[in-house]
Amino acid sequence: MSRIGKKPVSIPSGVTAEMKDGSLSVKGPKGTLSMGLSDYVSYKLEDGSISVHPANDSKQARSHWGMQRTLVSNLIEGVTQGYTKVLEITGVGYRASAQGKKLKLQLGYSHDVDIDVPEGIEIKTPDNTTVEISGIDKQKVGQVAAEIRRWRKPEPYKGKGIKYRGEYIFRKEGKKK
Repeated sequence: MSRIGKKPVSIPSGVTAEMKDGSLSVKGPKGTLSMGLSDYVSYKLEDGSISVHPANDSKQARSHWGMQRTLVSNLIEGVTQGYTKVLEITGVGYRASAQGKKLKLQLGYSHDVDIDVPEGIEIKTPDNTTVEISGIDKQKVGQVAAEIRRWRKPEPYKGKGIKYRGEYIFRKEGKKK
């Protein structure tokens, strides 16, 4: 039994949810999101909440149950609050600057790294070593953050690179004489 799947997802005021043609569409103050509905799970749109239950007793239906409930919850949270990931850049000469729909990174390469910001994502640089990625789609925000981090992952000796805020970098001791 899925403990997460048992709980219904409450719909706050100002948010409307609609199911039709095999998709769930959620509209809120920050925008509109939609997702395809799984055949293994049944959805019920009741007064002020969406409940998710497995369609049958198969193993596949039970494995989809909790994940589908979480996806529905992410849609509702995205259109009400949105999602933000913060990246921190550590290293001498490493810096970032947001310029319109581009993010310019200087990461010790012989060239600057220019990253195009996808639609629906907003990138801010409060200072030149911090990058804030925000948007209403949790998956898209996480994907953009991972693609930026991939340019220079933190290394274990000095900790130089791009890391998530709050991420712990396991440090190694250098060579001994």
